[in-house]
Amino acid sequence: MERINDNTPVIPLPNPGEGGPVYDGNSGNTPVIPLPNPGEGGPVYDGSTGNIPVIPLPNPGEGGPVNGGSSVRPPIWLPLSRVRFLNAAFGYTPIRIQINRVRVVTRLGYASVSSYVQAPGGYQTITVSGLDGYTYLRKTMPLPPGSLSTIAVINTPSGLDLLQISDQCCLQGNCASNFRVSNLALNSPPVDVLLKDGRVVYADVRFKETTIFKRVRPGTYQFLFAETDRSPMPSWMDIETLDSAFLGTPDLPDTIVSLNLEVEKNTNYTVFLLSSGTGKRDIQTMVVTDR
Repeated sequence: MERINDNTPVIPLPNPGEGGPVYDGNSGNTPVIPLPNPGEGGPVYDGSTGNIPVIPLPNPGEGGPVNGGSSVRPPIWLPLSRVRFLNAAFGYTPIRIQINRVRVVTRLGYASVSSYVQAPGGYQTITVSGLDGYTYLRKTMPLPPGSLSTIAVINTPSGLDLLQISDQCCLQGNCASNFRVSNLALNSPPVDVLLKDGRVVYADVRFKETTIFKRVRPGTYQFLFAETDRSPMPSWMDIETLDSAFLGTPDLPDTIVSLNLEVEKNTNYTVFLLSSGTGKRDIQTMVVTDR
């Protein structure tokens, strides 16, 4: 083999035709890196674009798009929330409800609750309107991913508002159920929730307040809602059927409203107090059950 420079061997290169363009003896002492023959890969050095060969790329159809200088991130999926709506707006006609631009409730009358719907997690815009399209309220509210909640449309002195109530609760097992009270009656005084035997289950439940869940055993109960100065049961104490030690207790308070409830096993009970008029004692009950 002929030596180009003294004592400096030439790096062996493929024979012409066995690879891409090679050293042709005219462009100096630096051989060209072999590249695939035309047709064996993507665009290669064609001898007309200078002395820098083009990096081979896959032929069309042999691969997806190559990196064009920007990274492509996979979509991030957040868990959905589940929400339902309660119409506690006394004096208003049936309503429609949208989450962002999606209508989720077509017609919801007073003292009615919708089924749960799925909604994107995060802050969402909720619109309440009449059946004629008039918008009563538009409000942005948080819907935490994976949450379960009721959003009540309520009266306020200046119009309507939305109140979010968490429905997260675990059933107790052993056939026991859960019970709570939510006061959504605008003109309601703070009310106590009593059993017929005089025990106070909850004290001073005010407008827009929702109590904690308490465990309740299956059976028949009569709940009284009244204004009293009695002390409530300890928060950890379960609601049981009538206790003979309290039966016959005199001077039961003058009740605003009462409720007879047949409690079944493995069920969550929420008693909503709603307005039935504009007076202080104009209150009705609405029971919602979840299994």
